[in-house]
Amino acid sequence: MKKVIINPSHGGIDSGIVSGKFIEKDWNLEFAKKLQNKLKSLGIDTYLTRDDDTSITISDRLNRINSLINNQDDVIVITIELIDSNESGSEIVYGLKEIDTLSRNISDAIESLGQSIIKFYQLRNPSNTSLDFYEIIRESKANNNLIVSYGNPKNSFDNSFLINNLNSLVESTANAINDYLTKKNIYIIKRGDTLFSIAKEFNITVDELKNANNLTNNALIVGEELIIPNTKELDNDTTGNDEEMDMYVTYIVKSGDSLYSIAKLYNTTVDVLKDINNLPSNTLAIGDKIKIPASNSSQNTTYSDYTVVKGDSLYSIATKFNTTVNEIKSINNLTSNTLAINQVLKIPSLTGNNNQIENYSTYTVKKGDSLYKIASLFETSINQIKEINNLTSNILAIGQVLKIPSKNQTPSNFINYTVKSGDSLYRIALSFNTTVNEIKSINNLTSNNLSIGQVLKIPN
Repeated sequence: MKKVIINPSHGGIDSGIVSGKFIEKDWNLEFAKKLQNKLKSLGIDTYLTRDDDTSITISDRLNRINSLINNQDDVIVITIELIDSNESGSEIVYGLKEIDTLSRNISDAIESLGQSIIKFYQLRNPSNTSLDFYEIIRESKANNNLIVSYGNPKNSFDNSFLINNLNSLVESTANAINDYLTKKNIYIIKRGDTLFSIAKEFNITVDELKNANNLTNNALIVGEELIIPNTKELDNDTTGNDEEMDMYVTYIVKSGDSLYSIAKLYNTTVDVLKDINNLPSNTLAIGDKIKIPASNSSQNTTYSDYTVVKGDSLYSIATKFNTTVNEIKSINNLTSNTLAINQVLKIPSLTGNNNQIENYSTYTVKKGDSLYKIASLFETSINQIKEINNLTSNILAIGQVLKIPSKNQTPSNFINYTVKSGDSLYRIALSFNTTVNEIKSINNLTSNNLSIGQVLKIPN
């Protein structure tokens, strides 16, 4: 049975964060009750660890949680809390034994409402790094445990965001959970897949896969869905078993790539790439993942040392240094994603790109940034920024340093913003630290009405 247990933190004499009229324990409880109602309306059994203003110990919360779980249950425990720090944005912590699929779903949902994501990560117990730091995760019997901190009420932007967007946050969180519970056993067929490769990926047999999907032959169609029986979910950043990860690194296809250019870049051949990736033709699509033989993956690479700090994961480090989890694991001979504080990792630094732009300035990514926004700010293109920084995706991390082509060092007076679902002039003005009247004046707007997809000039 699929269940969700919501754990609103604080309560009773423990008020949590208090900022003016904002009281965390009350916000957490209101959010939890609304989320419970929404999940129930979607047909998901949902429970609360507290449903009133009561003080509850961690031990009592865990007793309540574990009493609701049977061995056969598929259970999510989500602890609702807020951040007490100088930072603005949301954070998500998930368990060491879990992958980041659900955390990523919720992170994307929060970010879509205009709230920045500081990080989502796993946190180890310093006295025993095989255990989770937080007791509410460590001692829970649930197979999915996470702590979601939706913002910092002591920050003026976050305070307003939490108050004005409570219902939207509930809706987006519920949808993210529902998508995870209903779609996690579904696999979308992609280019190069075979029944054998998919069965191997999920540690099942071809016959089990065919029986679950009533398949009479081995033919597959790109884009169709397959049911994965008794699935063992995989981290998005890993493919296959440890032996396979030692043999290959992953390359993500970008604009302008061809099998020939990739083969030349990694000192291999087109036929080798087609063979190990089960490619029926030379056609590639942007975003495709290509396996590269590890022996050919050096690509004139030099390395720098990075010392692991509290909160780091292979994913966050790979994002920060514009590389991949598999590449870091390959270089450092890692057989798992486990890291220890103060562990020193070799990080690749590509030096052999003939297309690298020599003259550039640097820009440090801040809250709310995206490649589109930065490209607009410096009157360049997303592809040019990705190329000069060797980026394989559009994901950015706060504090990440980007190279900007030198001819575009000075930003224009305005940036462009595309209106999305749920936007209002007030929300946009608040996000960009300007006023409704200023946006209306710049864009010659005569009313507050907006349409999805409308492009607005925002004062820089």
